[in-house]
Amino acid sequence: MRIVTLEEHVSFPEMTKLISEEVLGSFGQSPAMQKIAPKLADITNERLTSMNENGIAMQVLSVDSFGANLLSPEDGPAFAFQYNNLIAEKIAGYTDRFTAFANLPMTAPFAAAEELERTVKEFGFRGTMIRGLTEDLFLDHPKFAPVLERAEKLEVPIYLHPGLPPKSVADTYYSNLSNKPGLVEALACYGWGWHSETALHVLRLLAAGIFDTYPKLKIIIGHMGEMLPMMMVRSDRAFKPGNGGANQRGLIETFHEQLYITTSGFFTEPPLRIAIDTFGIDNIMFSVDYPFSTNEMGVEFLNSLDLPNQQIEKLAHGNADKLLRLQEEFL
Repeated sequence: MRIVTLEEHVSFPEMTKLISEEVLGSFGQSPAMQKIAPKLADITNERLTSMNENGIAMQVLSVDSFGANLLSPEDGPAFAFQYNNLIAEKIAGYTDRFTAFANLPMTAPFAAAEELERTVKEFGFRGTMIRGLTEDLFLDHPKFAPVLERAEKLEVPIYLHPGLPPKSVADTYYSNLSNKPGLVEALACYGWGWHSETALHVLRLLAAGIFDTYPKLKIIIGHMGEMLPMMMVRSDRAFKPGNGGANQRGLIETFHEQLYITTSGFFTEPPLRIAIDTFGIDNIMFSVDYPFSTNEMGVEFLNSLDLPNQQIEKLAHGNADKLLRLQEEFL
């Protein structure tokens, strides 16, 4: 069976070193993050070997936390251009196994829109991954309209991934805990904070009317829906049209039409069951979150599922192939 995964990360040290230590802060300095750095930098050696051993046909690559979104409007565009070129260079000759989501200079939205179009048309990238807030602003801010418009026009999705928490949030929620960076990272990011932040981000897009303004725009979120499946019905009641938001459609209707989720990093069946019952099998795509999770964990989970074969095929590759047009050439 064909298996596609689409929240699979890279981080190239030759690019990270171009970002100042002041911008990088302490994130990524824990022993666990340092240990995994070589896996993030690799594409066609250990990564590809692991894909072969686990029957993964294709990974959609995306830049980890240290991307152009951290840089100024003056520096971000050139950095993104160089990073995307480097990704394309590294996967050249392996385009049947790898494609990518563009890294965009979100602090310069017009340049970001141009870079999105360039990478789609020049390299066949399948959309973009945007990591959290940009300069403490969510995507519902009017300044990001050029990126949303261009993604809709190009018919490529935006993968909305959590990012580094804003300083004000970090100071309030994640300070005075421990002098060990690993604990702070766990709470602020992959242990809880990331997921609630992304859920909030999507709810803001709904309430601001972004999905109605761009009715053909597709958004992807990871981590089995960032807690939204469990909250679906309650949130639908809260965000009904006419309750003060700008949304013209209800949450459930909107999400079924424009929001997709991946399984990244979640390998137990109860969360998947809730996701299927709420989002529906057509809106769920398999992902591993490599190298933060292993391909072995992901494939073992996929193979263990007690679902009809048709649903397994949609989850493993069918939905991703359709949404990202993975078996089409649109260079």
